[in-house]
Amino acid sequence: PASLINTIIIKIILHTYLMKKLFYILISLLLITACNDDDTFSTSRSNLLSFTTDTIKMDTVFSKIPASTYTSIKGIWVYNNSNDGIRCSNVRLQKGNQSGFRVNVDGIYLGDQTGYQTNDIEIRKGDSIRIFVELTAPDNGSAIYKQIEDNLIFRLESGVEQVLNLNACAWNADVVRNLEIKNDTTIDTTISGKALLVYGGIMVDSLATLTIAPGTTIFFHDDAGINVNGKLVCQGTAEKNILLRCDRLDDMLTDIPYDVIAGRWKGIHFSGGSYDNVIDYTEIHGGSDAIVCDSSDVTRRKLTITSSTIHNSKGYGLALVNSNVYVANTQITNSLRDCVSVWGGDVCFIHNTIAQFYNFDNFGAALRFSNTDGTNNYPLLNLEVKNCIITGEAEDNIMVGMNDSVAFNYHFHNSILRTPEVKDTALTQYFDSIIWETEVDTTCIGRKNFKKIDDRFYRYDFHLDSLSKANGSASPQWALPLNRDGLPRDEKNMNMGCY
Repeated sequence: PASLINTIIIKIILHTYLMKKLFYILISLLLITACNDDDTFSTSRSNLLSFTTDTIKMDTVFSKIPASTYTSIKGIWVYNNSNDGIRCSNVRLQKGNQSGFRVNVDGIYLGDQTGYQTNDIEIRKGDSIRIFVELTAPDNGSAIYKQIEDNLIFRLESGVEQVLNLNACAWNADVVRNLEIKNDTTIDTTISGKALLVYGGIMVDSLATLTIAPGTTIFFHDDAGINVNGKLVCQGTAEKNILLRCDRLDDMLTDIPYDVIAGRWKGIHFSGGSYDNVIDYTEIHGGSDAIVCDSSDVTRRKLTITSSTIHNSKGYGLALVNSNVYVANTQITNSLRDCVSVWGGDVCFIHNTIAQFYNFDNFGAALRFSNTDGTNNYPLLNLEVKNCIITGEAEDNIMVGMNDSVAFNYHFHNSILRTPEVKDTALTQYFDSIIWETEVDTTCIGRKNFKKIDDRFYRYDFHLDSLSKANGSASPQWALPLNRDGLPRDEKNMNMGCY
């Protein structure tokens, strides 16, 4: 009967409803139980936090200059690997505002408003929290490096205290901004022992000479460089080189400091009216365009570079426009554009190592020379290359451009050239006693000339490998008595290049 069928259907529906309700009740009970398990916090003294490191060691910083955050690149995590939750009743910076460290714990800044501490930080089992650390070191009252330390103390609910050490070295710095040299001035950081940190740049007036003393190091911020309208004399010595570099003392990545990254500061720019500049025993690295010389009177010596290093430039290493320049015993290496570009002028290279192993992007030539830049013509009155090494990663590291209507005079003597051998009889007169590096003979070409070319960590040593053909191949006719390191050359077994 219909009434019986309806009764059966109703019972089935009611049974299904009750079973579903019972199912949801059981699930809810399980979830509540699970949450209760996860939310239990232990006061056992055996339950401890784990740190990715027991010491946060910051890089060397300048006093009173904010350092970068200790970020996820060297991230500090605090883990709870126990089977229960752990509650930190208190986390505090031991010295408060005395050390210069600034700390953020799990999104909470330990500053003046919080008394440099926070309470009731909970870390459930299997969970973790994040710590960030910054530093603005106070004036250390000394001209030398000084150690700075503090402790981040975690007091657990069990009464156990765990300590995370914070430390760094601070170096007092004299900071200058948009420095204008209007009278003859000498910069000598060896007197005070302090670093010189430059923001905005240094401008040398047309009637002034800036002299940089032996042993001086100048740190340049991103927007800074040296613009020379007058005269610059970087007069280092073999024992006390001058160093011009970027101001970042920390690491970009683990084992890769910012100091090996190109383009961190502007470099040196000599204007058209600047003459008689000297760069001797000076290292310039990490700039954009390391050295640029504007067009000038080629009958006057614009720049003399000796026993120096120009390395790792994001633009040109040495860009010479219609200038009279002499370069000897100098390493010019790794530039995004060209290591050396010559547009006209009167230029002489003796005993230089010019090598192109720039590793950040598609790079230019080791040497490019021309009598035109495509818009302006600049007579190349003379380009002399003697006892030099010109090489690199590419098969051809020398690029030439020429306008037939303008003077174009050059000569290569007793040098290693990584470029296809010149066999045209009309051109061979411009090359004598050349060692041509070709892919036919791969025993020691390109990077094999040098002790270290480490593309991974950007470490380079351009001293000669024992197998390099540059060993003992220089001509005494063009020889210089000392090498880049200030050491005597072997008169009977003289090397090409600057070393």
